[in-house]
Amino acid sequence: MLKIVNNHPKTISVAIWYYSPNCPDGGNWAKKGWWQITPGLSKIVYGGSLKSLNRYFCYYAKATDGFQWSGPYTTLVPPQAFDWCLNTGNTQSTTAGFRLLDINGYDNFTLTLHA
Repeated sequence: MLKIVNNHPKTISVAIWYYSPNCPDGGNWAKKGWWQITPGLSKIVYGGSLKSLNRYFCYYAKATDGFQWSGPYTTLVPPQAFDWCLNTGNTQSTTAGFRLLDINGYDNFTLTLHA
């Protein structure tokens, strides 16, 4: 399982992308979001065994105060909750830059986000 902890003083919204072989868009990756995590709390954003997947995830998070955890890996994300293949988007989508997360063989991993 992949758990994300909010150690930031404001609520954060989190999205992930992960290995998903034969996603219907023709690719091998999927993306999902938005989990709302209040300060000091956590959410499980992927509940399965991490060892059965590719060792890489990507994540993007934004706080209500404007702080972001972003990176160079971009994809389209909508403003509402979603569960899509990586190459999917819609007319409301904007580009978000995701950070790479290497879980390196762990079956369970906790990512703590803080400013």
